[in-house]
Amino acid sequence: MKTHIYILFFISFSLFGQEPIETTLLNKTPIEAETIVGLDNFGTVYYIKNNTLYKVEEKNKYSYSNVQFGKISSANSFNPLKISIFYEDFNTAIILDNRLAEIIKMDFSILENYKNVSFVSTANDNALWIFNQDIQQVELFDYKTKKTRATTLPIQSKALDLKSNYNYSWLLTEKYLYKYNYFGSLVYKVLNDGFTSIIENNSRVYLLKNTNLYFYNETDEVYQLIKTPELLTKQFLVTNETVYIYDSKFLHKFQLNK
Repeated sequence: MKTHIYILFFISFSLFGQEPIETTLLNKTPIEAETIVGLDNFGTVYYIKNNTLYKVEEKNKYSYSNVQFGKISSANSFNPLKISIFYEDFNTAIILDNRLAEIIKMDFSILENYKNVSFVSTANDNALWIFNQDIQQVELFDYKTKKTRATTLPIQSKALDLKSNYNYSWLLTEKYLYKYNYFGSLVYKVLNDGFTSIIENNSRVYLLKNTNLYFYNETDEVYQLIKTPELLTKQFLVTNETVYIYDSKFLHKFQLNK
């Protein structure tokens, strides 16, 4: 019994062994939204409110709504020229241009090889990273050719979240965090110690646990706590070296002091 306790303590210490990352409050901005989708360096904000996706620039405001597909499950503004929006109830992803006009509509239910999709995230070219829950695999799917470019090995625990950039995808499950490359090969697999969702920025991954945000340091293979004030946190975002905390009324902006 003592041996088991020592082993668990060692695993916990090895994963969380580094000093926390400090932050400095820069400002806070009032905003009313259900979900903040993304922000960029030019002040553009993407958010969801009343089941509508909005893009707000300094001088322009665009919106997209499609009530026939029900509630928006997720949206991704990583590529501002090809914004993805996903409606899980209708197994459908829609790609929008920079003015939130439809480029393509992808219904995974009508494909020759039916796909039951639970997560969608932006990839390179004309592709999406998707999680096919029937086969429990991440796929790199080309929505122009309607073909799968790459497929990972099946996972063995429930998928919680999927995030990506052009070259990699990160899948969080109840047991592990996985990182895959563009060919579907596993880059690493680490234990999930109670994290529930992921944020990706500049190939760095951040994870949520209760109301705390952690950075996964790939070099040292440890999770580092990001210290922020105790707020009624609804959502975290990370852009470059900046952390945003949304409390349903204000978007708080913090500088990461790495």
